[in-house]
Amino acid sequence: MTNAFRFASLTAAAALFAGAAFAANPMVGGAEMFEDKNIVENAANSADHTTLVAAVTAAGLAETLSGEGPFTVFAPTNEAFAKLPAGTVDNLLKPENREMLTKILTCHVVAADAMSDAITKMVADDGGKHTVTTVGGCEYTAMTKDGMVMLEDGQGNVATVTIADVKQSNGVIHVIDTVLLPAM
Repeated sequence: MTNAFRFASLTAAAALFAGAAFAANPMVGGAEMFEDKNIVENAANSADHTTLVAAVTAAGLAETLSGEGPFTVFAPTNEAFAKLPAGTVDNLLKPENREMLTKILTCHVVAADAMSDAITKMVADDGGKHTVTTVGGCEYTAMTKDGMVMLEDGQGNVATVTIADVKQSNGVIHVIDTVLLPAM
């Protein structure tokens, strides 16, 4: 084996391993998600999460979600927010509704680093449903169907995790298709 061939083989192997390390996270909203960036830094780059980022900023939660964590964030897409009744998002973004906005947003956060395999195991261990308590004090029911993690909120709405296990420096994001709401 020539030195040039050895070098080429080692270079190809290194590129393969480097690519595997960087390919661990899925793309979200057309943007790469980097494990060395925090939840807010990555979410800000997702075209699918502009409403969530605006809401987090309006609620004053950006600094908290940029902190050490660990946090698991169930991150509703812009389409999820669009499913709410007309005017809901605009109303929640008003300064006088900051407390309700904060409650809704913190009900999407769990103070843990919960990857989908761990959630699936908890659901299985609990006979098909597992209670999840959020930072905002909401209790949701986690379940699985056809290999997908789902959450039922306090009003009976069910959100499906559409992109799981987006690793962050301070936790994990699971993209969901429905905004979770506290019980009334």
